[in-house]
Amino acid sequence: MAGTSTLRIAWRNLWRNPRRTALALAAIGLSVALVLAYDGMLRGYADWMVSTITGPMLGDVQVHAPEWRKDRAMDRTLRDLPRKLAALRGDPEVASASARVYAPALAALSDEGFAVVVLGVDPVAESHAMGLLATAPRRPAGRSVLMGRPLAELMGVAPGAVVALVGQGADGSLANDLYTVAALVETPVDLVNRQGVVMDVAEAQQLFAMPGEAHEIVVRGRSPDRAAALAARVAALPELRGTEVLDWRTLAPEMVSLIQVVNSAWVLVLLLVFVAAAAGVANTMLMATYERTRELGMLLALGTGPGRIVRMVVAEAVALGIVGALLGTALGGAVVAVTHRTGFDLARVTGVGPSQISFAGLSWSLRLYPTLAFADVARAIAAVVATSLFASAWPAARAARLQPTQALRE
Repeated sequence: MAGTSTLRIAWRNLWRNPRRTALALAAIGLSVALVLAYDGMLRGYADWMVSTITGPMLGDVQVHAPEWRKDRAMDRTLRDLPRKLAALRGDPEVASASARVYAPALAALSDEGFAVVVLGVDPVAESHAMGLLATAPRRPAGRSVLMGRPLAELMGVAPGAVVALVGQGADGSLANDLYTVAALVETPVDLVNRQGVVMDVAEAQQLFAMPGEAHEIVVRGRSPDRAAALAARVAALPELRGTEVLDWRTLAPEMVSLIQVVNSAWVLVLLLVFVAAAAGVANTMLMATYERTRELGMLLALGTGPGRIVRMVVAEAVALGIVGALLGTALGGAVVAVTHRTGFDLARVTGVGPSQISFAGLSWSLRLYPTLAFADVARAIAAVVATSLFASAWPAARAARLQPTQALRE
């Protein structure tokens, strides 16, 4: 009962000066809203970065022949491919597994040849929402291929044109044939855009004398966060013994570092919460204790213990912080919810630069879709509560040290 009455008294005391309390709540709430909006942008961009890396380019896990990543030699292939793919697809943690063939070649529309990379892919597996062919108007099939738009513009190739491809097979033989360019594509991967000729993996295997073989298997799991565990699980399969199995974090360590920087940037903005909350709570509570000096002295004179006075001041501070944090959470959550649906274009807001930038061989969109996790909200509220407790220490200590006789004379 004493605890309940202390909380009730603390809540009433907060609203003795509603203007001051409202200003403190506004300062705390606005800071929390800004932190959540900023954190939502950071989380949205970090999620986009992971999707861009793992979706069209790396997948969650990749399987290669040993040493292939070092020299990209045509003859370093994964053999007995159907058996390997069947084993991977039979694992409940694997969402999909598809093979890729990479082959340097020359492409010519007439007399002039251009260096290209022929990429053999599984058109169905690469057509998911974040896949390599997600935005392709058509899928490659048979003698029909796709070509990166910048490469096609350089060569003067239009859809429907027939190009000659000349390269070397995995067995050292000459690989050459004529193919119809079914469509031009722009993907998130610069290599495909600037040098890529994309064909069905079965056609690539036939062209480059690689029956039942491939250079790479791209494995997509249920979640990129569990990629390391999936890589260990996949590597233990008997069918993959002797292969190199790597998760996307190992394949792109520089991008992992960048994502960690983005994920940690919220710490700087979280300091705003501490500063605003500490200033608002400390100012409000100090003014309240100075204004109620005689009242507190009377309570002490009537037998109220200093401990209860401290609890009352601390309860006021915590209540002020929690209410401000909840108001800020509602405002920040609403901002994130709206921008999550519409997107937030950094290029348009700043008025400079293109809507996409190229970095690490990928095209990165500058349109963000902010999102929040429960941990983000809990972290902000906990920060405000902790700051409120800290800021209430001085006013509470002053109230507890009051001498009743002296306080009644003030």
